[in-house]
Amino acid sequence: MTVSLTDARTDEETVLDERLELGSPWVTIVWNDPVNLMSYVTYVFRTYFGFSKQEAERRMMLVHVEGRAVVAIGTREEMERHVEAMHGYGLWATLTKADA
Repeated sequence: MTVSLTDARTDEETVLDERLELGSPWVTIVWNDPVNLMSYVTYVFRTYFGFSKQEAERRMMLVHVEGRAVVAIGTREEMERHVEAMHGYGLWATLTKADA
């Protein structure tokens, strides 16, 4: 957005070029661990994130096979809450900036 301002005292025009950019989105990642059963991870994904059974199982399999899965994307504050919640369920989770 470009804003032109005129100072009545000096008749000078100042142009402010201001671009508002939202912060980069962040993601919550759940990592594979040797402790939790696949059925439990699926349960957590369904219960906490509200995923359908099929989506929860798909993401759980990503965790199991690839070692990790992105389970949420949003603001840093939201992702911090999700990570804390996953820790409360006993899952290993982190947050990071989303890929551009």
